[in-house]
Amino acid sequence: MNRPRIVVFAYSEPGYTCLKELIAQKANIVAVYTHQDDPEEEIWFHSVYDLAKENNIPVFRPKKIDADTAEYIKNLRPELIFSFYFRRLIPNDIILMPRLGSYNLHGALLPKYRGQTCVNWAVVNGEKRTGATLHLMTENADEGDIVDQRGFDIAFTDTAIDVFKKVSVMAAQIVRDNLAALEAGTAKLTPQDNSKATKFGRRRPKDGLLDFNKDAVSLYNLIRGVTHPFPGAFTFVGARKLFVWWAKPVEGEGKPGEIVSAQPLCVGTKNGLLQLERLQWENEAEMNGDRFAAELPIGTKFSTND
Repeated sequence: MNRPRIVVFAYSEPGYTCLKELIAQKANIVAVYTHQDDPEEEIWFHSVYDLAKENNIPVFRPKKIDADTAEYIKNLRPELIFSFYFRRLIPNDIILMPRLGSYNLHGALLPKYRGQTCVNWAVVNGEKRTGATLHLMTENADEGDIVDQRGFDIAFTDTAIDVFKKVSVMAAQIVRDNLAALEAGTAKLTPQDNSKATKFGRRRPKDGLLDFNKDAVSLYNLIRGVTHPFPGAFTFVGARKLFVWWAKPVEGEGKPGEIVSAQPLCVGTKNGLLQLERLQWENEAEMNGDRFAAELPIGTKFSTND
């Protein structure tokens, strides 16, 4: 095949859809690097590993990108490298190998939301719009020149998983529409405006703690930003940890963190009420909020357990 030799680093649903698009375009993929699934993680996305195997593409799942991996990739003589939601930092010596460049797919409209877990952050922050960006990889993550970016609306009812799926669709379209120019070395690059950059770090399970001194909409955004398949939002009743998997903001008043009605189950916030619809005591079964009426009577107080 005379087309450029491509090495792909990919994981999660955006990684799957982008690799699938490259395969559909009959790109010359000489190797795919992906991850072992984490047994502690709820795997909701299609398998990059299986897709590569099904298409007879050499695929690897190294625990780290070490010197031996770099040497192997060098011997593949890649002319293009793509990173589609690969979770590890790709060393600069690998990024600089291909004559046509290395490109990363980011799930936001750069330069906004540089950094990790950008989709979750966008939902948690109540953003109404985000998108996907294909950009040149540089030593500094998410700062390279932009090949293409496309936006879409975030619905008020969208969870992070809904937004991930939208990113995945948009990402595949970007790959489809820009592959020929990237292979020919004629893609036009646009520098990022660093004055407009925002950056967010990794979210951890502990960041799902609900603070009822915030308003109901902000709490709702946190819940939908970390609900299934992510670790979830939570509060405490005494020493017991209670996960809130779904809720919605409603009109009303009440003391922050105090239950004001049992059916529907509503708790006061700084502004408005939060109606709790899907709950789960730690290590117990998830249930509808109304079934907690006996366990969480009016006047029950939620806390941060500090």
